[in-house]
Amino acid sequence: MFRAAIRAAAVALGLTAGAVSAETPFIVVQSTTSTQNSGLLEYILPWFEAESGIDVRVVAVGTGQAIRNAINGDGDVLLVHAKPAEEKFVADGWGVERKDLMYNDFVLVGPKSDPAEIRGGSDILAALTAIAEAEAPFASRGDDSGTHKAELSHWSAAGLDPTGASGAWYRETGSGMGATLNVASGMDAYTLTDRATWLSFGNRGNLEVLVEGDPRLFNQYGVILVNPKKHHHVRAASGQRFIDWLTGADGQEAIASFRLEGQQVFFPNAQ
Repeated sequence: MFRAAIRAAAVALGLTAGAVSAETPFIVVQSTTSTQNSGLLEYILPWFEAESGIDVRVVAVGTGQAIRNAINGDGDVLLVHAKPAEEKFVADGWGVERKDLMYNDFVLVGPKSDPAEIRGGSDILAALTAIAEAEAPFASRGDDSGTHKAELSHWSAAGLDPTGASGAWYRETGSGMGATLNVASGMDAYTLTDRATWLSFGNRGNLEVLVEGDPRLFNQYGVILVNPKKHHHVRAASGQRFIDWLTGADGQEAIASFRLEGQQVFFPNAQ
């Protein structure tokens, strides 16, 4: 009933993404490739736009770049997934308040031939150690994204620094998750990906999920209003309205109802 009512309102108001007039109030959201490429934002934004009359314009980049863009004042809301970096963003005065929004998980994918013999494992550190010992091809985003930050933290926790093998078995793409998965597919390489992007990815080739279920693969997303005291042009009222919707009952229900291959892939947990 919730979805039907919101979609009916979207049609009645003519505020679907393709029909927003030039005069419509808008906000800019600096977000990650996973929220965009998975289809989550395309799925939920028409509901907010129908309810509020506010157009949401998304810039989808890696978390590190999204944070830098927000620091530069190129956005009103930040929606990313690297909690320590988000907390620093707020502590440094660039954001007003950080709120948990939703979570999912990372998975380690790799070729069916599995030269490191990690299939079926649930220990990400053991898996990375085996990959390094086998010098099996590994594709890293290498772009300071939330996924890249998580990957590096796991290598470090395993006592390893793969960047010494950069250009050999360790390949840094400097690209988003979809492009990195394409590289991994072409090279029959291992890579770390968020589950939502993996499920929406069409060019899997010989890749399959080999390691999952480690609690260390937990992937938390947060949402922050860019501080209008730092950048006076920030659309603070509209940005806060979007945050309140996302973390409120309607936004949380919308996030929970999103499915890929019949699976729920984002789990709302706003407090």
